[in-house]
Amino acid sequence: MTRIREALIRCGALTYGDFTLASGKKSPYYIDIKKASTDPDVLEMMADEMARLIQLQGLRFDRIAGVVLGSIPLAVALSLRIKVPYIMVRKEKKDHGTGKLIEGMLQQGDRVLMVEDVITSAGSVTDAIGTVRAAGGEVSEVLCVVDRQGGGEQRLGTAGVNLHSLITADELLKRR
Repeated sequence: MTRIREALIRCGALTYGDFTLASGKKSPYYIDIKKASTDPDVLEMMADEMARLIQLQGLRFDRIAGVVLGSIPLAVALSLRIKVPYIMVRKEKKDHGTGKLIEGMLQQGDRVLMVEDVITSAGSVTDAIGTVRAAGGEVSEVLCVVDRQGGGEQRLGTAGVNLHSLITADELLKRR
């Protein structure tokens, strides 16, 4: 947790100001994991910490899923780290190309670990879980870098999904 906190602060992923989150909520701070995931050292460290948490929690799955765009670097880095294939879940079909909502190989009954950057209310990841389940995947676990503690864990729980995070907003914002 301390490694994650220090890395997120050091790379400038934590910013203070007036922000509107994807959930529509207002916040005096913003956590920009894209700043962290575009730094190779921080991305590698986040993947290492995710791999450690997966092992500690005994999580079992056949695929890692990242939601386009923010969690794709995390899904790729984790996939490379633990040698488990990943898929990419789109929020909406493209009107060109194959028009798929899911890119990559997903087979009926595959157990899928959803990876997210930041979860507040879990709206985006809940939609992605629905997409994966509709395609035949089984989702019971979500792993995020930061849980903003905005009701996401409860929302996922009602969908039969457990939330695991590397750090919570309270831990990240804690003054030394």
